[in-house]
Order: sequence, then structure tokens, then C-alpha cells
Amino acid sequence: MIEKLRLTTRIVSDQDEALDFYTEKLGLRKTADETFGPENRRWVTVGAEHDDTVEIVLEPLDWFEDEEADRRSAMIGEQPALAFTVDDCRATYETLRGRGVEFTSKPTEQPYGIEAIATDLYGNGIVLVEHTAEPETR
Repeated sequence: MIEKLRLTTRIVSDQDEALDFYTEKLGLRKTADETFGPENRRWVTVGAEHDDTVEIVLEPLDWFEDEEADRRSAMIGEQPALAFTVDDCRATYETLRGRGVEFTSKPTEQPYGIEAIATDLYGNGIVLVEHTAEPETR
């Protein structure tokens, strides 16, 4: 049976540009940067500093050709939001704003905690959540 989520992808136009955003601006750490496969593709992943369970693959368009490249290109900026748990949403918001991260929503009180919404360099959502209430079980 399925045990846990290990990887998720972010389709990017430029791996170096995306790596810089996710590490220098957002504060994630680079978890892999190596070549693989017969075409020497570059495998680049990032993850949260204190969480080794999920990594984000920065997947460049040059891995694909023709219609698949066009399809993936259309997905840039249209990918589902990534949600991160933070210990202090307001402080994280101020730190990330200071690094040039753009936000579409300031820290806002929600029934489950405090939430702020940012965008990555392509316009994909990044949700920051500080849980202040226990989640309801279903």
C-alpha cells in the first residue's frame, strides 16, 4: 500500500533561476543536483530545511520535445499551490518579503491558524500555514 509522498514536481523554464528562487528567496535547501540518464539531464531537487520526507523536483522544459514540451510549457505558472507549514507565519512573511518574494495575501487568521499566500517566480501559489488549532478529524 501507499506509505507516503516522496517527490513532487515544479515545471520550470530555467533550473538555475528556479533553484535560486527556491533556495535564496524562499529559504529551502538544495537536496540534489546531479546528472542522470543517457542524455545527461540535470536532476535538481529542493526541500524544507527540517523535513527529509518530500522534495520538489525542478523539472525543466528541455527534458521534453514537441507536443509534450508545449503541453508542459503551458503548465508553467498554472501548477497547484505548494503548502508549507511554518512556525511563525507573520515573521516568515516579513522575512520572505524582505528577500523579494511576492505575496497575494498577507497573514490572515483562519479557523485552523494563520495563512499567507505567495507566488513563485512563475506565478504558482505558495501557501504558508501556521497551525494554531488542531485539525478536525473526519
